[in-house]
Amino acid sequence: MTTIRLSTRLAMALALAVGSAWVVPAGLAAAGDEPATAVLDWNLNATTAIVAVAKQPPAAAIQSYAMVQGAVYDAVNAIDGGHQPYLVAPAASGSESKTAAAATAAHDVLVGLFPTQTATLDAQLVTTLAGVPDGIAKTAGVAIGQSTAAAMIAARTNDGRFGPSVVTIGTDPGEWRPTPPALAIDPVSWVANVKPFVLPRGDLFRSDGPNVLTSAAYAADLNEVESIGSATSTTRTADQTDAAIWWQDHGTALWNRILRNVIVDQGLGIVDSARLLAMTDLAGADALITCWNDKYFWNFWRPITAIREAATDGNPATIADPTWTPLIATPAFPSHPSGHSCVSSAIVHVLQAFFGTDKIAFSAFSNNSHTTRSFSRFSGALKEVLDARIWGGIHFRTDDVQGSVIGVKVAHYLVKHYFAPVE
Repeated sequence: MTTIRLSTRLAMALALAVGSAWVVPAGLAAAGDEPATAVLDWNLNATTAIVAVAKQPPAAAIQSYAMVQGAVYDAVNAIDGGHQPYLVAPAASGSESKTAAAATAAHDVLVGLFPTQTATLDAQLVTTLAGVPDGIAKTAGVAIGQSTAAAMIAARTNDGRFGPSVVTIGTDPGEWRPTPPALAIDPVSWVANVKPFVLPRGDLFRSDGPNVLTSAAYAADLNEVESIGSATSTTRTADQTDAAIWWQDHGTALWNRILRNVIVDQGLGIVDSARLLAMTDLAGADALITCWNDKYFWNFWRPITAIREAATDGNPATIADPTWTPLIATPAFPSHPSGHSCVSSAIVHVLQAFFGTDKIAFSAFSNNSHTTRSFSRFSGALKEVLDARIWGGIHFRTDDVQGSVIGVKVAHYLVKHYFAPVE
């Protein structure tokens, strides 16, 4: 099997491809289309079920979101018939209720994932369906949603989720080991071996890997994060501190919150909304799976370890600080590449392709910083993500850059192979 390694130049070239071969134009809600209310409501219901109640961490949660939104898309698209299905296209006349189909698909996937939440999810479905007039359109819509949810659950059975741990604790310079103060070990390392949603396999896009410890590039990375990422940094600005904390919100929930805001701001109907959420969450899931596979391939140490043990790295341009502490608590898994950068890059590049432009403004609130940040274009958010992981003291710049390369490639693959318009 061939593993594709990606360079930063390739990432830039692929980014420039947006607006040409893989653009999927989208516009305001088509005349006569149902409003996006059910899709938005059930994306929010999914956030509550996946994050607030089940408390899945981002690396696991993105797969649950992908299952929900993939099934919702197939249900709505079966009725609309405008694009290729993701998994299935149940027979439909086009007159069925898309609202009933979307809500039922999301409900059934969430019940399959979290059976202990059935009573709450049943009540939420009753509320949604109460707003749909009784009749054949409603009944048929429910049946379509049930069908696409069943297909999704079947497709993801025995897919590697919740499998065995793949953690290896190193002892040599450059090798990952648990970080203080918690000294925790990744509870979802199994993500590295999960079957992707759209890619043929999880190791298709191997990164170039971390810099050699004795290189000038490595020293530059370490010295940057040592200065600006410290809990007591005097070089980090107040706005950079806010950004680092803002992006440390649950990444999967934060991006879905952003997507809901974009859908409302752009006035998308139920068809475009279902497709947008499916494309972004599926791309995000595969970017994260690829990232975790890459993390445990390289098994590279975190900045806190590297800085405290810099005297062992063989690089005269690095200086050890045995008490150095990052602004943000270090996550319990290897540093390279950055998971947030992989996912954010995939989502941003899908958004650029979906709308055919980068220049769409949006704002969102972070439950971590309790502040709102605004962006004038999608790429501005991605740039800030890459910087924020350094400002927070938890990643080297190379982790972020190479993570963004993985995200570009995953987005490119998805748009090229899935969700094409049906003539």
